[in-house]
Amino acid sequence: MLSGTLDIIGNSIKMAAQELWKNKLRTFLSLFGITIGILCIIGVLTVVNSLEHNIQGEIKSLGTNTIYVDKWEWGGGPDRPWWQFQKRPSPRFDEVKQIKERTHSAKFIGFKISLNDKVGYKDNDLSNINYYGVNEEFNEVQKIDIEFGRYISDAEFATGSSAVVLGYTVAEKLYGKAELAIGKHIEARGKKIPVSGVIRKQGKNLIGGWNFDESILMSYRMARNIMDERRANPLIMVQGLDNITSVALKDELEGTMRSIHKLNPTQENDFSLNDINDFSAAVSKAFSGLNMGGAIIGGISLIVGLFGVANIMFVTVRERTSQIGLKKAIGAKKRIILSEFLMESAFLCVIGGLIGLLLVFLVTVILTKALNFPIFISVANMMWTFIICLSVGIIAGIIPASQAAGMDPVVAIRSK
Repeated sequence: MLSGTLDIIGNSIKMAAQELWKNKLRTFLSLFGITIGILCIIGVLTVVNSLEHNIQGEIKSLGTNTIYVDKWEWGGGPDRPWWQFQKRPSPRFDEVKQIKERTHSAKFIGFKISLNDKVGYKDNDLSNINYYGVNEEFNEVQKIDIEFGRYISDAEFATGSSAVVLGYTVAEKLYGKAELAIGKHIEARGKKIPVSGVIRKQGKNLIGGWNFDESILMSYRMARNIMDERRANPLIMVQGLDNITSVALKDELEGTMRSIHKLNPTQENDFSLNDINDFSAAVSKAFSGLNMGGAIIGGISLIVGLFGVANIMFVTVRERTSQIGLKKAIGAKKRIILSEFLMESAFLCVIGGLIGLLLVFLVTVILTKALNFPIFISVANMMWTFIICLSVGIIAGIIPASQAAGMDPVVAIRSK
């Protein structure tokens, strides 16, 4: 039974290929519609999925299972105007110790102050460089990988000794080669600071983030000597224990911060607790809408291709009417005739889909090189291509195939 079915499928595919090759122009026109449809659908899904994958990766790089304590709320919205957040007190360095003592679900607590200014070396100056003054545990929450030299030592953190870690781009632009920065110094806000290390190159960042490539890092105790801490965007980052969810961490941290700020039960929070996971979920929701919109736009193109294939199949049935009658006269059953035409229609759509997938691949290669941004076709999208093409082929061919299977053999043989 199985071998017989496989023989029917094999013969149907062989016959379909022969008929498609015999009518090259008709085949091309049919393939073109399906190819464009798949190019639109899979192309849009590929670009959107690649964007989401890279953005989600950058969000995760902000810290896993981490709550950001800030005066600003990332969500915001029209019901929470900016001036309400502006009046709130900024996070303070001394709150780090209090949070550590009162929040049992906290594993590491990072702190940073920052500003944007220029740095220089001899006659070479760079503008719009991010200054970060950080505490000892910042590197635990936000991992810093060093390419050359070393990170800031514990002694330098404790004493506020002069030492700075440069972003890869900063080191490259100031010294020609990043590795040449080690042992030299930079001029930052009127001070000469020796360079202890260079951060590994990270590349472009879509959501802003830390942008360490164009940054310099120093200890908090040193940074406060060259920054006005009150205007340096202070931020506390609390990473939870491995067995603690961000929801549980956020709940405990809210109680801790209310206690530190001495708020009574009737007062609302004068701080914001921003969860990385909430940000990630919001991005996923936004991209779900983009995926849906892209699928609808591409689906319209695919429907046009579907009608094109259906029209070609009607013409094919009409041309082979006498052949169909002869087959039925010598004993071919309806299901055999039906399967032959459905296989031909499906085979046509799958070939068109594969061509469309190849075009999408070529577009991803071109865009990746042109934009210096990784765009890739996922395995799921490849599977969707096959499923969509097979479904379209069956839908486009079901009526012509049924018409062929239901023909009267005598009438069909007599037709010209």
